[in-house]
Amino acid sequence: MSMLTGRELEFLASLQTNWRRLYLSEVGRLLKQDDTCDDLPEVPSSRQPQGKYKMTIYGWMSCFAAAAMLAGLSFGSALADETVNFGGSRSVLIKPKAPHGSVILMAGGDGAIRAGDHGDIHGMNGNQLVRTRHAYAARGLAVLVADASTDLSSAVQYMAAIKRPVTVIGTSKGTIRAAEGIARGARPDALVLTSGFLSSESGSGYSVMSILGSPASLPRTLVIHHSQDGCRVTLPAGVDPFIKWSAGRARVAWINGGNTQGDPCEAFSHHGFNGQDGQIVGIAASFR
Repeated sequence: MSMLTGRELEFLASLQTNWRRLYLSEVGRLLKQDDTCDDLPEVPSSRQPQGKYKMTIYGWMSCFAAAAMLAGLSFGSALADETVNFGGSRSVLIKPKAPHGSVILMAGGDGAIRAGDHGDIHGMNGNQLVRTRHAYAARGLAVLVADASTDLSSAVQYMAAIKRPVTVIGTSKGTIRAAEGIARGARPDALVLTSGFLSSESGSGYSVMSILGSPASLPRTLVIHHSQDGCRVTLPAGVDPFIKWSAGRARVAWINGGNTQGDPCEAFSHHGFNGQDGQIVGIAASFR
């Protein structure tokens, strides 16, 4: 059973690789352990690593010690998660002391994050955006993890009052909800669509293109897509038609490599950028 919480795993995933290797190497030397968390896949703590990723209790302790030390160096002060309410819909806010921008994260699937009373999330924790929410905050961004029922226009206005620019980041079916929100009048400064339902060529008749109809309401947009996404409704073939339709408002960042396992439409396949969270966060967070 993992000794790290989901949040601690998210923090490790968000660290720059060179610092992580340097510090963990030193911890391993001091503790005289052979275990290392450098190759730990980015999975929630409810899943026990297997095979070459299996670690002893001391290896986990080394990783925790490194994360704790680096957290002190990187954050300075702790980030507090809080639950915010939009007309009865609960979302989760993470607000750094002096944010330089804001992001609204829209998960895939049914999008029900099941927020608790104190910024805790009990649904969609494996989703690529939900599991990396603290990595965005670590980059100095105010973060709102939106529930599927959250009105996007209200959420954009709320985050704009904290810090512009406001970027909406949707993944998988969250790209549909992002497009629906924009069609209803939400006006974010930028939009990031990862593993998106982009066009009919993506594999679904209901897509960002069909919802918006015209690119006129599309803000500046970045598409992040894995070249081997095997999900039947977010096929790579749907990207180019969307880029052409956008009339210069959208560009694409193609992703290769990583790991894949299980259902090709779920969070730990190429569709969910398994093993590539740091790369995806870096690309998305810098687009605004």
